[in-house]
Amino acid sequence: MNRTLTAARVPAPGRILSRELEARGWTQKDLAEIMGRPIQTINEIIRGSKQITPETAIELSQALGTSPEFWTNLEAKYRLHLAKQEKKEQDIARKSRLYTIAPVSELIKNQWIQKTDSIDDLEQQVCKFLGIPSLDESPQLAVNFRCSQHQEPEIISQIAWVKRVDNLAKQKTIGSFDHRKLEAAIPEILACAEQAESIVRIPKLLTDLGVHFVIVPHLSKTYLDGAAFYLNKNPLVALTLRYDRIDSFWFTLMHELAHIVAGHQGIYLDNLDALEDNDEEREANQKAANWLIKPQALQDFVCTTQKYFSRQVIEEFAHTQRRHPGIILGRLQHNELVPHKNLRALLVKVSPLLKNWIDT
Repeated sequence: MNRTLTAARVPAPGRILSRELEARGWTQKDLAEIMGRPIQTINEIIRGSKQITPETAIELSQALGTSPEFWTNLEAKYRLHLAKQEKKEQDIARKSRLYTIAPVSELIKNQWIQKTDSIDDLEQQVCKFLGIPSLDESPQLAVNFRCSQHQEPEIISQIAWVKRVDNLAKQKTIGSFDHRKLEAAIPEILACAEQAESIVRIPKLLTDLGVHFVIVPHLSKTYLDGAAFYLNKNPLVALTLRYDRIDSFWFTLMHELAHIVAGHQGIYLDNLDALEDNDEEREANQKAANWLIKPQALQDFVCTTQKYFSRQVIEEFAHTQRRHPGIILGRLQHNELVPHKNLRALLVKVSPLLKNWIDT
């Protein structure tokens, strides 16, 4: 295997010249007088602020008994070394900027961009992914980032996740959106919440209504469950399946749809473990909860059951509500009426049912 050997250190011509003077016991003034040059010229060469020209190389060779090529080669190698060093520093700065505005390692890991040794190619890929013309720009999203008080999400990762969602949605053709039709279709959507297998109908139901539907797994430190925003005139609902359970799927889906039905504008990134305490989130939360389980029916059920919720009792109530038992269990656990460790078998996974829609 051929290998190019690179010197660990490339001496500056001025340093070599200084040693030559020391070996002869000469001062810079002595050499200046010998060569008929100003002492400032000799001093600048030794300090490296002035390059050795071919004419100077000839004069140095005559004064010091060397060849002119010795000095021109020293100068050429040193300047080349400086140029490489400067480029390396520039590349490091560019790479630092890339890692500052995007989670580059995760983008490569998820194959959203390709791994490359070329900083030019990496910069081009990142800028294209983020939709910015150059590193001088920063990706902008009109987002109020919502996160847990106990976790520090990386905003750049959240932006990258949204960009991936946005990029995937743009690749799909979708019909026009009618707000009234979506609101009228909520019962039809909820009809799929009785049997786990019916979840496979959700993507087509939404796209037929002019709603983009995308599933992109969450990135590290984003702590996102879902998002709702508009792509041109069509709303977009995105899920992460961070909690791969039927209760989490349905509540997240209905929470994001509630934002759209309620006419909330802007981009909503939701961590349902710790939603912001504002009117729009409270409204979306309440709509989703009421759509999934009628409040009075749930209240009567809790009162009648008297705090003992067996699997049979939950399944019987779920049947009356035409909901999957896992949705009922999830609500009871959320309300701290059933320990989270109990009846986990009811919380079936949904990812196998939606595998064709998950960004892999």
